[in-house]
Amino acid sequence: MTERVDCVVIGAGVVGLAVARRLALAGREVIVLEAADTVGTETSSRNSEVIHAGIYYPKDSLKALFCVDGKRQLYRFCEEHGVEHRRIGKYIVATADDQMAELERLKAAAAANGVNDLEWRTAADVRAMEPAVSCVGALWSPSTGIIDSHGLMLAYQGDIEDNSGFIVFQSPVVGGHVDEDGIELEVGGADPSRIRTGLVVNSGGLHAQKIAASIAGIPSNAIPPCYYAKGNYYSLVGRPPFKHPIYPVPEKAGLGVHVTVDLGGQVRFGPDVEWIEEIYYDVDPARAEVFYEAVRRYYPDLADGAILPGYSGIRPKLQAPGEPACDFMVQGPEGHGVAGLVNLFGIESPGMTASLAIADRAAALLGIQ
Repeated sequence: MTERVDCVVIGAGVVGLAVARRLALAGREVIVLEAADTVGTETSSRNSEVIHAGIYYPKDSLKALFCVDGKRQLYRFCEEHGVEHRRIGKYIVATADDQMAELERLKAAAAANGVNDLEWRTAADVRAMEPAVSCVGALWSPSTGIIDSHGLMLAYQGDIEDNSGFIVFQSPVVGGHVDEDGIELEVGGADPSRIRTGLVVNSGGLHAQKIAASIAGIPSNAIPPCYYAKGNYYSLVGRPPFKHPIYPVPEKAGLGVHVTVDLGGQVRFGPDVEWIEEIYYDVDPARAEVFYEAVRRYYPDLADGAILPGYSGIRPKLQAPGEPACDFMVQGPEGHGVAGLVNLFGIESPGMTASLAIADRAAALLGIQ
């Protein structure tokens, strides 16, 4: 027997939950199909829990637009729903005089994205707030924050369920097809079923491309490749010497090894990015060795043996190793020709910060106000 529903969101990560919430608040009947037994078990629970300001992304990119809009919405949402968070700010530090020009470029790029609150800090200013940090100058980002990501997802889930939506766990989408009557999804798990719907948002994260490819009628040439970038994070042993996130001047390959601070005060260094073929989350203690030189550029007192394996997360990338970074892909019917379908591909950082803005775009592509 095939069940008929109004809207289906595939994936109960932070973005999928934000999308389902947006549709439910618009009065639509929504179910979320999630392969795991709880919300946010993959990318959403394995991030640095930073609310990003929107500094680094190219002007007019979806990452820039959604991060800046999403940040504003997210702070308001957290305040209204009691989600633990703190707007603690962060320092972007230059450790050599020749890096100051890059900070100038970053400040201008941030302003082009609508982030107009970056402020210059001298080395003495930084030392006054973060005595362990060595630098020649810095930018201060007051709108950067930290958040309880699990609390955020539970708040999204609560809004979904309070508005007649629901989440079905242990229900992976294993196939389906498109026809003149909509989209029929094959749902696996202990109790396999079929669901027919007119509106689908594929927010499958690491599996979004695989899910799209399993649904007959979605053109294969509309599905981009997916590459896995595993970020390893390492925890600092002992009393934390930092009160704020500390980021070095960005490198060509990424943002460099930076300091994050969680709501409990735990300090972590990361990420150490490795490209992988299969999903696994083990953190190799030996990889921490490459961190010491990088971290000591701005934290010279880092002691040998002070870094231990913490956790890892995997980001779904649209570019292969060595290629320029790709933007988010929020793909509506104009991109694949299937009415009522939105695919979310390559949703990585700053996905959590941008989640409410991504949800707005997905709803708009489905014609939902």
